[in-house]
Amino acid sequence: MDGDIPNIKKWIVFYPIYINSKKMIVEGRRKNSSKACENPTCVEIGDCCSYLKLPFAIEIDKAYPRDFMQRGRVRVLLKRKMGLCGMCNLAISSSKQSSSFP
Repeated sequence: MDGDIPNIKKWIVFYPIYINSKKMIVEGRRKNSSKACENPTCVEIGDCCSYLKLPFAIEIDKAYPRDFMQRGRVRVLLKRKMGLCGMCNLAISSSKQSSSFP
């Protein structure tokens, strides 16, 4: 990895429940159920990050605060310190744009 990558603690935290179509919004889902998938895992999210060439780290020992049975989360680095010019993948300009990918 590059020397200019910040501390992993400052990366975006992504729980699989955010895109789980089986969960309701009050249970933690953040995407529309038509754009979400059934029971995603941290490994699958990591595979997507590597496909998009985004630096990521899987933390298996962490749990979602509202549901302690949901284990694991992924930390993703979308942009470097430089802002928009420092995006890790220039095809993705924001975290909102990721919904346009298949």
